[in-house]
Amino acid sequence: MDRRAFLLSLSAAAIACRRGRESSTLCFAAASTTDALTELGRERAVRFSWGSSGDLARQILAGAPAELFLSADEARVDALEKAGLVASRRDLLANRLVVVVPKDSPAKLASAAELVSLSKIAMGDPATVPAGTYGKQWLERAGAWSGLASRIVPTLDVRAALTAVEGGAVDAAIVYRTDAAISRNVRVAFEPSEQPRIVYPLAILTRARPAARAFADYLESAEARKVFARHGFAFP
Repeated sequence: MDRRAFLLSLSAAAIACRRGRESSTLCFAAASTTDALTELGRERAVRFSWGSSGDLARQILAGAPAELFLSADEARVDALEKAGLVASRRDLLANRLVVVVPKDSPAKLASAAELVSLSKIAMGDPATVPAGTYGKQWLERAGAWSGLASRIVPTLDVRAALTAVEGGAVDAAIVYRTDAAISRNVRVAFEPSEQPRIVYPLAILTRARPAARAFADYLESAEARKVFARHGFAFP
């Protein structure tokens, strides 16, 4: 193949790739839904952008071309709704918090008060990450936040908190039950009995095309619910 033909083939491939991306649904989703949505989006024309719900919501407010937004909390979707960017919404999933430690850790923990025996505890940044916001709410209600605030290591999202405890960088992490379920390198020290209400709303954004709306409907189907349940999610 001569140089001209080679360049033409590259150009054609780039155009085809761009058209493929433009025709697929772009779904912004909380990091904690990565495994379940990856499975559900397989063989479907859907692209995902993962991250903390706070960061993803800011990107949408700034004009990111998302059509769907699966947030790990309601406040972020409320903000987008007030900005006129949400066509409709539905509460799709529910979750719970757990405290995890490295699999070989000798720590025996059963309550928030006992976390003071640890030096470093990872959790999503409460300012931007819903898992961190929920974690702080739980610790405040348990009367333990003031004694633990200096030991908290804030992370960019909940999966980063899980990675920190997997690698031994911290003594424990506050994550979702669904995150703990995917790791072979941590164990659940305990699951708080008193939990904040953790709901994942799915927002259909105003720019959503019919294919995006169809995928949103699929996520509520019996088939999709089986996948979510297998990954540890509950339903509101």
